[in-house]
Amino acid sequence: MARPEFHYEDHDITDKDVLYEDNHLIAINKRAGDIVQVDDTGDESLDEKVKKYLTKKYNKPNGAFLGVVHRLDRPVSGVILFAKTSKALDRINKMFKAREMHKTYYAVTRKRPYPTAGTLVHYLIKNPQKNVTKAFDHEVANGQRSELHYKLVGELDGYFLIEVDPITGRPHQIRVQLSTLGTPIVGDNKYGYPRGSLRKSICLHARRLQFIHPIKKEPILITAPVPKDGFWEKFEGMMDQA
Repeated sequence: MARPEFHYEDHDITDKDVLYEDNHLIAINKRAGDIVQVDDTGDESLDEKVKKYLTKKYNKPNGAFLGVVHRLDRPVSGVILFAKTSKALDRINKMFKAREMHKTYYAVTRKRPYPTAGTLVHYLIKNPQKNVTKAFDHEVANGQRSELHYKLVGELDGYFLIEVDPITGRPHQIRVQLSTLGTPIVGDNKYGYPRGSLRKSICLHARRLQFIHPIKKEPILITAPVPKDGFWEKFEGMMDQA
Protein backbone atom coordinates (compact mmCIF):
# COMPACT_ATOMS: atom_id res chain seq x y z
CA MET A 1 0.00 0.00 0.00
CA ALA A 2 1.98 2.94 -1.26
CA ARG A 3 1.35 6.30 0.33
CA PRO A 4 0.36 8.92 -2.29
CA GLU A 5 2.37 12.11 -2.61
CA PHE A 6 0.68 15.50 -2.81
CA HIS A 7 1.94 19.03 -3.15
CA TYR A 8 0.76 21.38 -0.43
CA GLU A 9 -1.82 23.90 -1.62
CA ASP A 10 -2.96 26.96 0.28
CA HIS A 11 -6.63 27.25 1.19
CA ASP A 12 -9.08 29.34 3.18
CA ILE A 13 -10.97 28.06 6.21
CA THR A 14 -14.57 27.07 5.47
CA ASP A 15 -17.43 25.60 7.52
CA LYS A 16 -16.19 22.11 6.58
CA ASP A 17 -12.96 22.69 8.50
CA VAL A 18 -14.78 23.55 11.74
CA LEU A 19 -15.11 20.64 14.19
CA TYR A 20 -16.65 22.58 17.08
CA GLU A 21 -17.67 26.17 17.75
CA ASP A 22 -19.50 28.13 20.42
CA ASN A 23 -19.25 31.67 21.77
CA HIS A 24 -15.94 30.94 23.49
CA LEU A 25 -14.07 28.31 21.47
CA ILE A 26 -13.50 27.10 17.95
CA ALA A 27 -11.81 23.86 16.92
CA ILE A 28 -10.42 23.31 13.42
CA ASN A 29 -9.40 20.14 11.61
CA LYS A 30 -5.91 21.31 10.70
CA ARG A 31 -4.53 20.15 7.38
CA ALA A 32 -0.98 18.87 7.14
CA GLY A 33 1.18 21.71 5.84
CA ASP A 34 -0.62 24.48 7.69
CA ILE A 35 1.50 26.41 10.13
CA VAL A 36 -0.34 27.44 13.30
CA GLN A 37 1.38 30.80 13.82
CA VAL A 38 3.42 32.98 11.51
CA ASP A 39 7.11 32.16 11.11
CA ASP A 40 9.98 33.20 8.88
CA THR A 41 8.54 31.35 5.86
CA GLY A 42 6.08 34.18 5.31
CA ASP A 43 3.27 31.68 4.67
CA GLU A 44 -0.17 32.66 5.92
CA SER A 45 -0.72 31.06 9.30
CA LEU A 46 -3.72 29.04 10.41
CA ASP A 47 -4.64 31.49 13.18
CA GLU A 48 -4.83 34.29 10.60
CA LYS A 49 -7.03 32.13 8.36
CA VAL A 50 -9.38 31.38 11.24
CA LYS A 51 -9.53 35.08 12.14
CA LYS A 52 -10.51 35.86 8.54
CA TYR A 53 -13.16 33.14 8.65
CA LEU A 54 -14.70 34.51 11.87
CA THR A 55 -14.48 38.12 10.71
CA LYS A 56 -16.42 37.28 7.56
CA LYS A 57 -18.89 34.88 9.21
CA TYR A 58 -19.90 37.34 11.93
CA ASN A 59 -19.37 40.54 9.94
CA LYS A 60 -16.85 42.04 12.34
CA PRO A 61 -15.45 45.23 10.78
CA ASN A 62 -12.66 45.47 13.36
CA GLY A 63 -11.67 41.84 13.04
CA ALA A 64 -12.22 38.87 15.33
CA PHE A 65 -10.38 38.00 18.53
CA LEU A 66 -8.54 34.68 18.41
CA GLY A 67 -6.18 33.20 20.98
CA VAL A 68 -3.74 30.39 20.26
CA VAL A 69 -3.74 27.90 23.15
CA HIS A 70 -1.66 25.04 21.74
CA ARG A 71 0.12 24.07 18.55
CA LEU A 72 0.53 21.22 16.13
CA ASP A 73 3.72 20.79 14.11
CA ARG A 74 3.35 21.95 10.52
CA PRO A 75 3.39 18.44 8.98
CA VAL A 76 0.79 17.13 11.48
CA SER A 77 -2.97 17.06 10.84
CA GLY A 78 -5.91 16.99 13.22
CA VAL A 79 -7.85 18.85 15.88
CA ILE A 80 -6.54 22.18 17.12
CA LEU A 81 -8.39 24.46 19.50
CA PHE A 82 -8.51 28.27 19.57
CA ALA A 83 -10.11 30.68 22.06
CA LYS A 84 -12.61 33.26 20.80
CA THR A 85 -12.62 35.31 24.03
CA SER A 86 -9.90 36.45 26.41
CA LYS A 87 -11.73 34.76 29.30
CA ALA A 88 -11.67 31.40 27.53
CA LEU A 89 -8.05 31.91 26.50
CA ASP A 90 -6.93 32.46 30.09
CA ARG A 91 -8.82 29.44 31.41
CA ILE A 92 -7.79 27.08 28.62
CA ASN A 93 -4.15 28.09 29.06
CA LYS A 94 -4.41 27.18 32.75
CA MET A 95 -6.05 23.85 31.85
CA PHE A 96 -3.22 22.94 29.49
CA LYS A 97 -0.66 23.79 32.16
CA ALA A 98 -2.58 21.68 34.67
CA ARG A 99 -2.74 18.82 32.13
CA GLU A 100 -6.51 18.85 32.13
CA MET A 101 -6.70 18.69 28.31
CA HIS A 102 -6.57 15.08 27.13
CA LYS A 103 -5.19 14.55 23.63
CA THR A 104 -5.10 11.35 21.58
CA TYR A 105 -2.95 11.02 18.47
CA TYR A 106 -2.48 8.26 15.92
CA ALA A 107 0.81 7.60 14.16
CA VAL A 108 1.62 5.24 11.31
CA THR A 109 5.01 3.55 11.21
CA ARG A 110 6.70 0.92 9.06
CA LYS A 111 8.18 -0.93 12.05
CA ARG A 112 6.37 -2.67 14.88
CA PRO A 113 7.06 -0.99 18.24
CA TYR A 114 8.63 -3.14 20.92
CA PRO A 115 7.25 -3.44 23.44
CA THR A 116 3.86 -3.02 21.78
CA ALA A 117 2.60 -0.76 24.60
CA GLY A 118 4.22 1.28 27.30
CA THR A 119 5.21 4.65 28.70
CA LEU A 120 8.12 6.68 27.36
CA VAL A 121 9.94 9.24 29.49
CA HIS A 122 12.73 11.35 28.01
CA TYR A 123 14.38 14.71 28.53
CA LEU A 124 14.15 16.80 25.39
CA ILE A 125 16.33 19.63 24.16
CA LYS A 126 15.34 21.55 21.06
CA ASN A 127 17.85 23.18 18.73
CA PRO A 128 15.93 26.25 17.47
CA GLN A 129 18.42 26.95 14.68
CA LYS A 130 17.98 23.50 13.15
CA ASN A 131 14.37 23.09 14.39
CA VAL A 132 15.15 19.61 15.67
CA THR A 133 14.70 18.04 19.10
CA LYS A 134 17.01 15.51 20.73
CA ALA A 135 15.83 12.97 23.32
CA PHE A 136 17.88 11.81 26.30
CA ASP A 137 16.91 8.89 28.55
CA HIS A 138 18.36 10.65 31.60
CA GLU A 139 18.14 14.12 33.08
CA VAL A 140 20.26 16.71 31.28
CA ALA A 141 20.80 20.41 31.79
CA ASN A 142 17.91 22.42 30.29
CA GLY A 143 16.16 19.19 29.28
CA GLN A 144 12.35 19.20 29.43
CA ARG A 145 10.85 16.10 30.99
CA SER A 146 8.55 14.51 28.40
CA GLU A 147 6.16 11.63 28.92
CA LEU A 148 3.67 9.77 26.74
CA HIS A 149 1.72 6.52 26.72
CA TYR A 150 1.48 4.48 23.54
CA LYS A 151 0.02 1.22 22.30
CA LEU A 152 0.00 -0.69 19.03
CA VAL A 153 -3.53 -0.72 17.63
CA GLY A 154 -3.09 -2.84 14.52
CA GLU A 155 -1.26 -3.64 11.30
CA LEU A 156 -2.32 -3.11 7.69
CA ASP A 157 -0.25 -4.02 4.64
CA GLY A 158 3.02 -3.69 6.52
CA TYR A 159 2.09 -0.44 8.23
CA PHE A 160 1.51 -0.19 11.98
CA LEU A 161 -1.03 2.10 13.65
CA ILE A 162 0.03 3.40 17.07
CA GLU A 163 -2.21 5.27 19.52
CA VAL A 164 -0.38 7.94 21.50
CA ASP A 165 -1.56 9.81 24.60
CA PRO A 166 0.94 12.55 25.45
CA ILE A 167 1.11 13.53 29.11
CA THR A 168 3.32 16.54 28.42
CA GLY A 169 3.27 18.78 25.35
CA ARG A 170 6.80 19.44 24.14
CA PRO A 171 7.92 20.51 20.65
CA HIS A 172 8.23 17.47 18.38
CA GLN A 173 7.67 15.23 21.41
CA ILE A 174 5.75 12.35 19.82
CA ARG A 175 7.96 12.36 16.74
CA VAL A 176 11.27 12.13 18.58
CA GLN A 177 10.06 9.81 21.32
CA LEU A 178 8.63 7.26 18.86
CA SER A 179 11.89 7.40 16.92
CA THR A 180 13.73 6.27 20.06
CA LEU A 181 11.81 2.97 19.76
CA GLY A 182 13.18 2.53 16.25
CA THR A 183 9.72 3.33 14.86
CA PRO A 184 9.96 6.71 13.09
CA ILE A 185 6.68 8.06 11.77
CA VAL A 186 6.06 7.53 8.05
CA GLY A 187 7.25 10.58 6.12
CA ASP A 188 9.18 12.06 9.05
CA ASN A 189 12.71 12.13 7.61
CA LYS A 190 13.71 14.64 10.30
CA TYR A 191 13.44 11.85 12.86
CA GLY A 192 14.65 8.79 11.05
CA TYR A 193 12.20 7.89 8.29
CA PRO A 194 14.20 7.36 5.07
CA ARG A 195 12.25 9.85 2.95
CA GLY A 196 9.98 12.83 3.34
CA SER A 197 6.69 13.76 1.72
CA LEU A 198 6.10 16.25 -1.06
CA ARG A 199 2.95 17.21 0.81
CA LYS A 200 4.95 18.51 3.78
CA SER A 201 3.13 15.94 5.89
CA ILE A 202 3.91 13.06 8.19
CA CYS A 203 1.58 10.26 9.29
CA LEU A 204 0.71 11.78 12.66
CA HIS A 205 -2.89 12.85 13.28
CA ALA A 206 -4.37 14.58 16.33
CA ARG A 207 -7.55 12.54 16.53
CA ARG A 208 -9.31 13.52 19.76
CA LEU A 209 -9.37 16.33 22.31
CA GLN A 210 -11.30 15.88 25.57
CA PHE A 211 -11.80 18.47 28.30
CA ILE A 212 -14.30 20.19 30.56
CA HIS A 213 -15.53 23.39 28.92
CA PRO A 214 -13.87 26.32 30.74
CA ILE A 215 -17.08 28.39 30.81
CA LYS A 216 -20.00 25.96 30.51
CA LYS A 217 -18.33 23.27 32.69
CA GLU A 218 -19.64 20.57 30.34
CA PRO A 219 -17.58 17.61 29.06
CA ILE A 220 -16.41 18.19 25.49
CA LEU A 221 -15.13 15.55 23.08
CA ILE A 222 -13.87 16.71 19.68
CA THR A 223 -12.87 14.15 17.05
CA ALA A 224 -11.06 15.05 13.83
CA PRO A 225 -11.71 12.94 10.72
CA VAL A 226 -8.53 11.72 9.07
CA PRO A 227 -7.19 13.37 5.91
CA LYS A 228 -8.91 12.21 2.72
CA ASP A 229 -5.77 11.22 0.85
CA GLY A 230 -6.33 7.58 -0.05
CA PHE A 231 -4.06 6.41 2.77
CA TRP A 232 -5.33 7.56 6.15
CA GLU A 233 -8.91 6.40 5.49
CA LYS A 234 -7.76 2.78 5.57
CA PHE A 235 -6.89 3.14 9.25
CA GLU A 236 -10.00 4.98 10.46
CA GLY A 237 -11.87 1.80 11.31
CA MET A 238 -9.00 0.69 13.55
CA MET A 239 -9.11 4.03 15.36
CA ASP A 240 -12.85 3.68 16.04
CA GLN A 241 -12.31 0.25 17.57
CA ALA A 242 -9.25 1.17 19.64
